[in-house]
Amino acid sequence: MATSVVLVVAILTAISTVEASGDVSSGARSTRVRRQTGELRQEIPAQFNQIYQGSVFNGTEDIYRYSYMQNESSPRAIRVEVKSQGASEDYPLLFVVRQQRGILSWQVPLMIRGIYGYDKVSRTLCPMDHLQTGVKDERETVYLEVSAASPAALNYRVNATILTDFSLSTGQSRNFLVSPSQPQYYAYKMPPDLDMVVVKVSSPSNLCAVFSLQPIKCPVYDLDRNIEFVGIYQTFMKKAAITVQKSYFPNGEFYVVVVVKATDSDCTGEMETIQPANPSDEAFEMRRVKEVTVVVGPSITDSQYVTAVFVGILVFVLFYVVTFMVLFIQWIRQRNAELEGLAPRPEEQGGFQITQPATNAEAPINAQRTEPNYGATATDPYSMGEQPIETKPGIPPTDQPNGPPMPTNPPPPRPAQSKSYPKPPMVHTLSDSSMEDDIDMLDDADEDKDIYRTKTFLYVADLARKDHRHLSQKYNLYSWNLLTISVFYALPVIQLVITYQKMLNTTGNEDICYYNFFCAQPAGDLTAFNNVYSNIGYIMLGVLILILVYRRDYTHQKKVDAGDRYAIDYGIPKHFGLFYAIGIALVMEGVMSGCYHVCPNYSNFQFDTSFMYIIGGLGMLKLYQTRHPDINANAYAAYASLAIVIFVAVIGVVFGTPYFWAIFTVVYVLAILALTAQVYYMGRWRLDMGIFHRMYLLIRTDCLQCSKPMYWDRFVLLLVGNIINWSLALFGAVGQPDDFASFMLAIFIINFLLYFVFYIVMKLRSGERILWVTVGLIIITLICWTLALSFFFKGVTTWEKTPAQSRLDNKACVLMGFYDDHDIWHFMSAISMFCSFLVLLMLDDDLDYTPRDKIPVF
Repeated sequence: MATSVVLVVAILTAISTVEASGDVSSGARSTRVRRQTGELRQEIPAQFNQIYQGSVFNGTEDIYRYSYMQNESSPRAIRVEVKSQGASEDYPLLFVVRQQRGILSWQVPLMIRGIYGYDKVSRTLCPMDHLQTGVKDERETVYLEVSAASPAALNYRVNATILTDFSLSTGQSRNFLVSPSQPQYYAYKMPPDLDMVVVKVSSPSNLCAVFSLQPIKCPVYDLDRNIEFVGIYQTFMKKAAITVQKSYFPNGEFYVVVVVKATDSDCTGEMETIQPANPSDEAFEMRRVKEVTVVVGPSITDSQYVTAVFVGILVFVLFYVVTFMVLFIQWIRQRNAELEGLAPRPEEQGGFQITQPATNAEAPINAQRTEPNYGATATDPYSMGEQPIETKPGIPPTDQPNGPPMPTNPPPPRPAQSKSYPKPPMVHTLSDSSMEDDIDMLDDADEDKDIYRTKTFLYVADLARKDHRHLSQKYNLYSWNLLTISVFYALPVIQLVITYQKMLNTTGNEDICYYNFFCAQPAGDLTAFNNVYSNIGYIMLGVLILILVYRRDYTHQKKVDAGDRYAIDYGIPKHFGLFYAIGIALVMEGVMSGCYHVCPNYSNFQFDTSFMYIIGGLGMLKLYQTRHPDINANAYAAYASLAIVIFVAVIGVVFGTPYFWAIFTVVYVLAILALTAQVYYMGRWRLDMGIFHRMYLLIRTDCLQCSKPMYWDRFVLLLVGNIINWSLALFGAVGQPDDFASFMLAIFIINFLLYFVFYIVMKLRSGERILWVTVGLIIITLICWTLALSFFFKGVTTWEKTPAQSRLDNKACVLMGFYDDHDIWHFMSAISMFCSFLVLLMLDDDLDYTPRDKIPVF
């Protein structure tokens, strides 16, 4: 009797507290479910698109039975929406859906991350139509059970509707609303004529959401806590895209699932706390509702794919064809000249020149002395004739307008077995003054480095005194050491990025890698093959540089072995070790950049930039070595310095705190000052306890008592360089840019360009020419770099941000439907570097017939 009274009171209480809170679906009818006295379990035949209101408490259960006909030709799904404002976390309402092949359950309030519960939940039931292959027009029954453990009655509303537009079509967009408690998913099947499609989602809202592609099977994981369990997924804010191959899903069928995150922390990287709210506060739930548009579009066809790949490699094959054609034409011309008994004349090629070579009256005083000028000239036993010869830069002595005719019987060539390279022939200039009054006859002036390297005017002969073989071996270490470094560096890199790619393919978590998903062309296991493949230009043009350098090295060595005096004593000393290293570095940049783009992310960014630092450093070293062959850095010191730079770059990215920037700025400034002293005094300075006294004497004598610096050219270069580098240091200390790796790379590039411009200006100022071929290459290089940088700054990804924020920069393909802006940057920067190194290789070809004591050092 007591039990009956409790049941009656509970039922009356429930009936009196039922509230009408609006329809769940427009046009849906509302039906109130009344429980008979003493009835604990009741089954209600239910109709779709009709709202049912009821209440349950401990020991009672309501069961709704829905029936419908399956239709394989037009797949449909059932969506159930429930709501209860009386349920709590301690006494929730439990909903269980029983289908033919599965069970789906949830509770109200739906707890998200155990902090806040949503009292309104909408779920799409896994459709049987896609699983009942071959079964048509069979009636399916779905049971929805509602129960609770609350001692008091809990009110609820429930409505079930059939989704007739459950399937997505190619090229057609679908708009819908989602929230953390109301996920949505739709089915898509690839047409027979498509092998690859791109699924894109977009939204005007910045709310963080998850976008997933899952195979056609039950259950479908559509909640925040389980959407990552299967398939492919991404977090996104305003847009995202996934390229899918038909082979990835059976029969090319999959579900497109979207759900909103409870907070935005997974997309912004900033921690957020969900503030508990009143369950009746509908405004709180509406703040997490996101409007989403999904569209499935075709990707490029197989023929377009193959054409894009073929064109990419064909561009660089053309470089080989053009290069070999030019070399063949040049070989024909040289062969014809040799058959006619004429020496090659580089001056016939013309060139750009702004001043004429200095005359004897205009030349520095030390160029007019008749004795060796601290090693600038030396007597050559193979000198051709005994009369003084005044030569012009770049023109063989046989063609000098004011020079005497060459003897009919020239001296015999140097022995082929001789490997010593004596100093270039001395150029005498007659003087009316006695030699005793003009020069110092002390022999140590020719031997003491502190004397002849610190002269006011230096010539290449002063800094080309060391044995040529020894220097060649020294510079060859650059290439051999770089090969060793590359092997040891590349092997673990390749292993790591393959592991990253396997992890992505296994877990389906595409937040691991920062691709441009709107232009990611898969191939095999690679998600973005186009970003990897576009680095082929670095490799192919790097190999071409090695071929060109080898040809020059072989030709030069052949002339030296034949005793050609111009190859031995004239022009810039030929050392090719650094050029080989540059070619290897360019090849390795292609390999490392390709490895990085297998899975670009925060953890492996240094793979893409390490060899860029090396290329920039080697370029500066080569430019400096050109006229300073005896005092250039050795390979061990150079690579150790570059290793420190790469280490600092990694530290700056990982620990870019204000303390780091303060230390970096101080070290950077000190390094600038040390390098300034090294360059200004040609290495003739020491860092010891006496440096402060020497600095005091320097300021007292050179700065306070002298009206101008001793070495004007070097002073101007170093002054401008210090201004620029101090400005960069100040910018880094104040601005503290997020991308420290790019900041370091910018320092290298700016300093290299500064030195290159200085070299060009000084070359022209000294009366030297730049061959028209080289001028054309410089113009082409400037154009290519301008185009390359324009595409580089159109960033399509950025690993400094979260994956979802990086996708905001994603852009569609811009070339052949296959390559994006960053791929074009790869192509153009490879071409730009190739042309830049050709300029370095050919820049001083006009000096091949100029005595080294006539080539100034700057």
